[in-house]
Amino acid sequence: MQEAVRNYLKDVSSTPTSGTQSLAASTNRSALAAASNPGAIPSPAGPEVVTLGAGCFWCSQAVFEQIPGVVSVTAGYMGGTAPNPTYEQVSTGATGYAEVSRIVYDPTRTDLGKLLAVFWKMHDPTSLNRQGADVGPQYRSVIFYQTEAQREAAERSKAAAARQFAMPIVTEITPAGPFYPAENYHQEYYRLNKNRNPYCRAVIAPKLEKLGLQE
Repeated sequence: MQEAVRNYLKDVSSTPTSGTQSLAASTNRSALAAASNPGAIPSPAGPEVVTLGAGCFWCSQAVFEQIPGVVSVTAGYMGGTAPNPTYEQVSTGATGYAEVSRIVYDPTRTDLGKLLAVFWKMHDPTSLNRQGADVGPQYRSVIFYQTEAQREAAERSKAAAARQFAMPIVTEITPAGPFYPAENYHQEYYRLNKNRNPYCRAVIAPKLEKLGLQE
């Protein structure tokens, strides 16, 4: 986000702390990744997981937590290599991490195709390393998949979505790596700050309205 707005939240939020919750691993790969990166959260068994980057994670969390079948949405970081990244580090654009939302969903109530249909609508997937005034590789459009089936579904969805845009889609489709939850003050940011931070009214609220979701 614009730095003035980002600095604003520090004045109205508690001191950031790293997330420490853990979930059971659903694959050996995610379990091993988490073991080598203690701050990371492995994928849960049962519900399925996909991690999406669509610009500011305040926006994507506010959108996806309202989608039927979604169990939980956590704002965080994925795509870099250094363990336990902080917001300040990611904001430099030099870490390789993207701001993402980790979406846990019930496959008996929704599926990846439906979630990606929302994903394509909620941001501009033809914009490289930028969403509006949020500029940098940390705001890139990216789908981090957990399984080969998810990769195939993401590729099909991307090909179908491409027909809706005049410019080429630049969204990356890449294997998920360790996920690090963002600091506590980033979680549920829109719900807690929509009447205090002008970014919420100017950027997030219009996305929700466009998708027919509650503000």
